[in-house]
Amino acid sequence: MRVAPTPPTRSVVRDQVPSSPSPNLVTVTTHTTLTTLVIPTERSQAMSETGASYAAAGVDIEAGDRAVELMKEWVKKTRRPEVLGGIGGFAGLFDASALKRYQRPLLASATDGVGTKVDLARRMGVYDTIGHDLVAMVMDDIVVCGAEPLFMTDYICVGKVHPERVAAIVKGIAEGCVLAGCALVGGETAEHPGLLGPDDFDVAGAGTGVVEADGLLGAERIRTGDAVIAMASSGLHSNGYSLVRHVVFDRLGWTLDREVPEFGRTLGEELLEPTRIYSLDCLALTRTTEVRAFSHITGGGLSANLARVIPDGLHAVVDRSTWTPGAVFDLVGTAGRVERAELESTLNMGVGMMAVVPRESVGAALTTLADRGVDAWVAGEVTDRGEHSTGAGMVGDYAS
Repeated sequence: MRVAPTPPTRSVVRDQVPSSPSPNLVTVTTHTTLTTLVIPTERSQAMSETGASYAAAGVDIEAGDRAVELMKEWVKKTRRPEVLGGIGGFAGLFDASALKRYQRPLLASATDGVGTKVDLARRMGVYDTIGHDLVAMVMDDIVVCGAEPLFMTDYICVGKVHPERVAAIVKGIAEGCVLAGCALVGGETAEHPGLLGPDDFDVAGAGTGVVEADGLLGAERIRTGDAVIAMASSGLHSNGYSLVRHVVFDRLGWTLDREVPEFGRTLGEELLEPTRIYSLDCLALTRTTEVRAFSHITGGGLSANLARVIPDGLHAVVDRSTWTPGAVFDLVGTAGRVERAELESTLNMGVGMMAVVPRESVGAALTTLADRGVDAWVAGEVTDRGEHSTGAGMVGDYAS
């Protein structure tokens, strides 16, 4: 059992039960730690003259403890006043009395991962950016409804615990939590020898936020004539990497250390660019002007995600001519001979978040975002649905 220092908690699952367990295996569950006991038989005794050990099974307890020590200081940086130390360290605690200022608080939750981008981090030997990506994927889903991010937990699954690697991932998560304004209250590192290779890993996270019921954003607020504001992405973010990897590795045969003039850096550096975290930018908008809804542009692309917040009877029209997608999108499309519709339904095309605001609020919204260093512009408007079969669509060609 590994427990991080006050206030967050972090446990280690030393291994998991095999999908088809041997008749000689008995599993004992103690809190969050699964322990496999070997019951000797004549056959198993004959197979080995020495006693079995956890280390021999591929589980390194000391490495797990070392990882916790390395991540301590980073986790502490995410502390919020509402976070309390967990009794016995088995759970992270958040003081819900802090929500008394809300008339009717609604809790918003989300769970996500970063997909196959983890493979690029493994190849590059750079792990903190993946942690940053994880916070963006979770917390920017939460802020879409107008919720303030409160706290987050993470799950890191590895074939073998490399302390520095795990600590680097948590460092990135902690840095992302600071940017999103939330606390990292706990997490778990699960070591799965035999199920994952020694260098394999994956990450996932879950977060919680709060919004006043009367301030809940969404489709019911949107009206004809509202403006659609686009906020620039920092690059590919964390979606579409299966397509990107297929194009650059399988079709082009490129390596991650290849210098790409269009990027002004290596391919690997471009692909690992951290996902922008918009949480505090979006909350700033809700404080300075009226916002109808937000749309986090992730898997499925711009139109599909924007359509999720457009009510029946209305249609959001996005004009491609209002921006130029970054070089990485052009590379994937051109080198992979990817049809535009396929590209737009897979990648964000340079837009990471969208806000729907009343037409009269556009000026204030753009000023707020500019003051916060967010590149934003009016990309479209909301009209009657008419003959359109979906809630959002794109028109025109991208600016050159």
